[in-house]
Amino acid sequence: MAKKKTKDKCGLCLAKKCCTYITQELPTPRTKADFEHLLWQVSHQDVSVYRDEDGWFLLVDRPCMHLGEKGLCMIYDRRPEVCREYSNDFCEYDAPAEEGFDLYFPDYDTLRKYCMKRFKRWSK
Repeated sequence: MAKKKTKDKCGLCLAKKCCTYITQELPTPRTKADFEHLLWQVSHQDVSVYRDEDGWFLLVDRPCMHLGEKGLCMIYDRRPEVCREYSNDFCEYDAPAEEGFDLYFPDYDTLRKYCMKRFKRWSK
């Protein structure tokens, strides 16, 4: 499949995933206490955790309050610098982000099962 030009992709994208979630890099969890903290985080609505080739991330699946119905920014001319720096050279139009996840924990139960395997004495 030929790669689309960056400027053309937004108009062709049906998923409209841009600005519908945020990610925050996390320190690599190593201890039981680190994972207990992650369990607390994924206990909240629309929050999950994943690991990919770049490390561990918190994912908050909530759209930006300035996102219009058709997936366009309603404050485009005065959007924050982080938005201005965003590049869609490789985005979810090219491939879903989930394809790059090594580990994915969408909720408490999934992460807890992982913790119980990783830490043999988890429940003690």
